[in-house]
Amino acid sequence: MTQAERKSRGRPKSPFTDTGAQTMQALDRALGVLHALARQERASLTDLSLSLGIPTATTHRILTTLQKHRFAELDDATQDWMVGIEAYRTGASFLKRMNLSDISRPVMRTLMEATGETANLALRDRAEVVFIGQVETPNPIRAFFNPGTRTAMHASGTGKAILATLPEAALRALIQSAGLPAFTDHTLSTPAELFADLDLTRARGWSFDREERHLGMACIGAAIFDAQGQALGGISISGPSARFDARSIPDYGRQVAAAAAEITRALGGTPA
Repeated sequence: MTQAERKSRGRPKSPFTDTGAQTMQALDRALGVLHALARQERASLTDLSLSLGIPTATTHRILTTLQKHRFAELDDATQDWMVGIEAYRTGASFLKRMNLSDISRPVMRTLMEATGETANLALRDRAEVVFIGQVETPNPIRAFFNPGTRTAMHASGTGKAILATLPEAALRALIQSAGLPAFTDHTLSTPAELFADLDLTRARGWSFDREERHLGMACIGAAIFDAQGQALGGISISGPSARFDARSIPDYGRQVAAAAAEITRALGGTPA
């Protein structure tokens, strides 16, 4: 073995002098383990090792290092690993700096400028959506919702986008409790009509509401997801039905879906 080979196999004198990929690989693996714990909530050493393709001994060293800094915890009774309190504190620090409205506003503005229609932000509240933000189009004829305005989910673009993410049992329970009141002749007021529309929404990734809540108005929405993959709200564009023609609707839908995905990523969310 040459001197150069012996030197390459030895430990660097200082971690700050290592210009190779080893240090970054170790960090990448550690973050991968932390992300896996966050997704699974709790996992055994063996399961983590297999799911990440990292040797068991290496996974254990990463976990004990994370445990030392309280980013991971071990349940002594089950021998499962879980995310630690420091991970929460780190996330809480981010949440103090940013919230959904702050994150969404520049995305909404870009969406409004790209489509020429008013962009809306809404949160789910049981069987309704509550509008919490809006970026209005400069067009003289436009949609407008006061902050705090509520509407039934089955008669809303954003609401239908959220409904499309629910498991069938949860969807049916919600409908049974809230009903499907008709607001216009176009409201999807029977389960068969609504389920067919939600199937289409799931397939393309965005919803379309033409005059289902307000005559003369149309809306395209997409869901925003939290870290658990649950739809917490959605983003939409709305305006006069006449401006939502067959040529523009698919393009608008893709842009709204892309905006929702961007907000989801910025929130640290996980699409369903």
